[in-house]
Amino acid sequence: MSMQPLSLSPASFLQLMWLASPALPIGGFSYSEGLEAGVNAALVGNEAQAADWIDQQLQLTQARGDMAVLAQAMQAWQRDERARIVALNAWVLQTRESSELRLQTEQMGRSLVAWLQNRYADDAQAFALAAHLAGAGARDALLAYAFGWAENMVQAAIKSVPLGQSAGQRILARLAQAIPGAADYALALGDDQRQAFSPMLAILSARHEHQYSRLFRS
Repeated sequence: MSMQPLSLSPASFLQLMWLASPALPIGGFSYSEGLEAGVNAALVGNEAQAADWIDQQLQLTQARGDMAVLAQAMQAWQRDERARIVALNAWVLQTRESSELRLQTEQMGRSLVAWLQNRYADDAQAFALAAHLAGAGARDALLAYAFGWAENMVQAAIKSVPLGQSAGQRILARLAQAIPGAADYALALGDDQRQAFSPMLAILSARHEHQYSRLFRS
């Protein structure tokens, strides 16, 4: 059986793994992106419901919005189109329908910029630039980004539902099967096709801001 060669050099591949790791000190572990509010509202209470929730979030919010922006931002960095980067950043901020989701985006962006400035002398803006500096292509970056996001979401489910580690690994295996298709979908979207429409998630996030007891910041 022949093995397909990596599209990235070993150094770039390791840089991309590092960038996507939940251990990267940008605070991703602090957020559940509405999942904790879903648990509190009795919408998520077991492994199957948690898997469905995260898979739907991958398809409805990540692939249609953030992942599409990431792919377009990488192209903009490659062409040094700074105005395009500013416009994409503004679109992302406008899609954050609750204060805590916007605060999450801003905090993680600032933390990633600080991490980048410790490694590179240039100015820096978020995951797209980091992936570009690592030498990654858009699809590789989307796969890494989505898997890192999925790992954080699964850990949030383990803590908030709660679930066991084996259940978490089963959910992650399901997400790993879905991520390549989500990445391809995101890559095919143009500016007029991106979407940010998840009204129930926005409502739950707004409720989470006033939730009495919570482990996560979103």
